[in-house]
Amino acid sequence: MALSMFPLALLATVVQSSLAPLSPVKINLFSHPKSNQLVGRDLPKTIIPLKNYFNGTDLQWHGEVQIGTPPQNFSVVFDTGSLDAVVPDLSCLSCRGHRKFDRKLSSTFEDYDEAFYAQFATGVGVDPSISEWLVYSAVRDVASVAGLPAVPLDMYLITDESAGFWAAPFDGIFGMGYKAEGSFFQTLVKYGLEPIMGFWLTPASGSAGNAEMTLGGIDESKIQGKKIDYIPIYRGAYAFWQLESVQFAVNGKTNKALKKTRQIYFDSGTANLQFPKETTEALYAMISPKIKPFGEHGAYGLPCSEVSSIRARIDLTFNDQNGKASAH
Repeated sequence: MALSMFPLALLATVVQSSLAPLSPVKINLFSHPKSNQLVGRDLPKTIIPLKNYFNGTDLQWHGEVQIGTPPQNFSVVFDTGSLDAVVPDLSCLSCRGHRKFDRKLSSTFEDYDEAFYAQFATGVGVDPSISEWLVYSAVRDVASVAGLPAVPLDMYLITDESAGFWAAPFDGIFGMGYKAEGSFFQTLVKYGLEPIMGFWLTPASGSAGNAEMTLGGIDESKIQGKKIDYIPIYRGAYAFWQLESVQFAVNGKTNKALKKTRQIYFDSGTANLQFPKETTEALYAMISPKIKPFGEHGAYGLPCSEVSSIRARIDLTFNDQNGKASAH
């Protein structure tokens, strides 16, 4: 549901604004915050369970946040491909099936009296939507997650929306953009959270439903003693988690089309991998000749009966902070 959509492609991804190690403290997302007091002290590392959208098909994850005083609960996508926090307003008649924010109930609410209209594409599902729209207003209130103290946050309240969002089980998005002034993640950092964030995204089979997001540290239980490679954010990155890759490989093999430098955005708000046509066709050609263009919007597919026979590992190679190439 992000206003800007890019790929997220790793089951365990750690993104970091600095390289400071952190000690773990676990806090469950579904507990209600006990206080809305704003603080300037260090915030503890927080583990946040995520729910799996699309019935365990591993396409989207979302979790609970609280907004306002007293807090009102919302389910949101923690979106690394977006800068903004967006939830429905009570006045939104078209926001069907979603919880709505009642500004009159919050003693900390501020209205900027500005309204906007936006058209955009979203990669929430398998079939991306390319002509969605929102009408929203700019406001300010406090927000909290997983029992952390509430922090002031500029956000947007949806007052009207297109039908593409009606079926979504989450209410909105919380932008987790890199170095984005005013994003939820950077606001938490400003109020004392260590500037590190990670996602553990479980596969569709076996452990589905155990995905989680970690704020302010690394969940060592998911690393299991393995070495962590630190890859610098691309120096030209503006506000997104952008890395520079030097090669793609399929089952350890590459070719001219895949062995080139490219910029990759890691976007937890989309269910799709999005690459240029040349890259996409080169990848699929090395996986199976049975994979063909399917439908609109640049999608590819193969008969369902053939899916179980596909055995492919795709490696993305990055240069770490010491300039050493590392495949993931």
